[in-house]
Amino acid sequence: MAPDRAGAPARAWQRMLSGRRLDLLDPSPLDIELSDIAHGLARVARWNGQTCGDHAFSVAQHSLLVEAIYAELVPQATPEQKLTALLHDAPEYVIGDMISPFKAVMGGSYKECEQRLQRAIHLRFSLPADTPTRLKQDIKQADQIAAYFEATHLAGFSASEATQFFGRPRGFSADRLDLAPRAVTEIQDAFIGRFDEIERFRT
Repeated sequence: MAPDRAGAPARAWQRMLSGRRLDLLDPSPLDIELSDIAHGLARVARWNGQTCGDHAFSVAQHSLLVEAIYAELVPQATPEQKLTALLHDAPEYVIGDMISPFKAVMGGSYKECEQRLQRAIHLRFSLPADTPTRLKQDIKQADQIAAYFEATHLAGFSASEATQFFGRPRGFSADRLDLAPRAVTEIQDAFIGRFDEIERFRT
């Protein structure tokens, strides 16, 4: 670990509002709380905040959108699979939502940190540490559909431009999706509410 200006090891943890202290280099599932995830994701803006509306379109709202689309794509999905979809961007409550072009510039170190956090989050909520390949593909499809509609209805992309990057969705239309950016506290409560709904069906 690189030293800071005083010669001491650089701080690699973040204190959460729950009181937990999360080590970014070696995150423990015991230091992860749903309240922190919901609070953080509701305050992280998608598209670097370059969206229309009175509120930012947050990662929490995007996560709810992806989970709803995933549930339509895979009607037989289990509660565990739906929860995995809801938490697919959960590490961003700590590391923020870095846009794809910048992720490409950053390279592997960002991805490694993200994967460590994702595994710890999954273990905290009794999910497989590593998402099975088919489930990951299905969630990615839902994510791409969400991104297309966010891009065209919120972020100023033309339909042709969004299709180039995300593909053109079939069987979905914007009027069926919750794309109106919502207030931070409202979407924070909605995220926790959806988590609780899914949890009630887990055995």
